[in-house]
Amino acid sequence: MQELKCVVNGREVTLQVDPGRNLVDVLRRDLGLTGVKVGCEEGECGACTILLDGKPVNSCIIPVMKAQGRHILTIEGLAEEGELDPIQEAFIEAGAVQCGFCTPGVVLSAKSLLDEMENPTKEEVREALSGHLCRCTGYLQFYDALKLAVEKIAARKAARS
Repeated sequence: MQELKCVVNGREVTLQVDPGRNLVDVLRRDLGLTGVKVGCEEGECGACTILLDGKPVNSCIIPVMKAQGRHILTIEGLAEEGELDPIQEAFIEAGAVQCGFCTPGVVLSAKSLLDEMENPTKEEVREALSGHLCRCTGYLQFYDALKLAVEKIAARKAARS
């Protein structure tokens, strides 16, 4: 067993973990963050996507000790004070949630993209979401949700200033 110290959803976490485990397993089983889904377990479907230091990664292929000293954001940490993030709202309003299995990973990849650029092109959205498999939406709703999220983020920024 080894000691893992990291920040998960804004909270400092210290755990004793078997270094042979993958990050998705520790997030789900040890921390109860079941919004991180287990899909292919090969880094191909994107269901287990989290943000590691702000960048989307497939947590099913990350050895848990790679999280040492790093910041992890899961879907559970996206809402603030009970208020959904504008991206979450946009996905709901655009009907981009369907069965919901891929949604947490897609939303986190969308957040990473929108943190980097205010108004991405359709091609930039396609590239950012290319690691996600969805059997329900047909992907068009994802593009609609991202457009709506851009508007919602701008409106929240304007309201706060």
